[in-house]
Amino acid sequence: MGDAYHLRKHEFSALGVQVYSSNYTLYGDISARVMRVLSDFTPDLEIYSIDEAFLGLSGFSDPEGHGRRLRDAVGRQTGIPVCVGIAPTKTLAKVANRTAKKDAASGGVCLLEGEAAQTAALAKLDLGDLWGIGHRLAPKLAAIGIATPLALRAADPVMIRQRFNVVVQRTVLELRGIPCLDLERDTPDSKTICSSRSFGRAVEGFDELAEALTTYVSRSAEKLRRQGLAAAAIAVMVTTNRHKLADPQYHATRHVRLTIATSDTARLIRAALWGLREIYRRGFRYKKTGILLLDLVPAEGVQGSLFLRPDEARRVSLMRAMDAINRRYGRDRVRFAGTGLDRAWKLRAEFHSPRYTTRWDELLRV
Repeated sequence: MGDAYHLRKHEFSALGVQVYSSNYTLYGDISARVMRVLSDFTPDLEIYSIDEAFLGLSGFSDPEGHGRRLRDAVGRQTGIPVCVGIAPTKTLAKVANRTAKKDAASGGVCLLEGEAAQTAALAKLDLGDLWGIGHRLAPKLAAIGIATPLALRAADPVMIRQRFNVVVQRTVLELRGIPCLDLERDTPDSKTICSSRSFGRAVEGFDELAEALTTYVSRSAEKLRRQGLAAAAIAVMVTTNRHKLADPQYHATRHVRLTIATSDTARLIRAALWGLREIYRRGFRYKKTGILLLDLVPAEGVQGSLFLRPDEARRVSLMRAMDAINRRYGRDRVRFAGTGLDRAWKLRAEFHSPRYTTRWDELLRV
């Protein structure tokens, strides 16, 4: 590990920048617009999520000034306020971004270039706030005397790897300013696709559960095809409301292995409903159901056999036509009957804030 990380230290010298919306959730076109603005400021861009990105700033003489110009450009061209964190590593860039968001005096930009500035920023955080640690791993670290981010930075990397894993070891090194996580310039294929929502009211009957699950499968299948992938397995989940202690509690998950990977919504729905029948139990008030598409592979690379065939060309064309119609005329213009009409189980959202920047029918009227 020693030689490997020393080699990385010399290969990767770019400053990491994390940018994300502080007051809004970004959707679709708005997110793409923000990312296009960011790409004008550096050729090294990693889109980490719909509202987060890392930028490489190797060779820039004034990274803080560059960050402020970037922030101003995003606000001017998209109207979205963002925060910018600048540091020698991606983990420290996340810390810097959090500092920029919490400290009004920073003006939305924070540079953690020296050890003193990094120490001051880490001293204000809980261990569970660190990227890659979270609130599940923090108690395990605290059990061996590592209860703060500064204590984790001072820990022996070899001991951390022996007690935990290489991921936590990299976090220790990144906190010391040693880059271990390169920018991912090419977005990797998804490993899983999940769709899950809580119900607007408790659901008891199988038919309503099946209706909700069919809807979620349809959503996930659209995402699957958009990425050119196929799923070889699916996991179905149901759970009751754990906050209502007076109600009987039950939760279950069932994995269903498909005979061959597919992106056909109908085949995925059949598999999901089979899994739901296996885990459904009468007498419970269900709060949530969902599905997870697993073992994703490129759809064009699915191999058939003597008895198994990949998705037929006519089914592929049918799914493509459905997706095109729904993109052009709106979600669910064409859908499977099993997704229902009234959807009384749907999450209530009558009082959500208007989406002025993403929906034409919700534009502000003056």
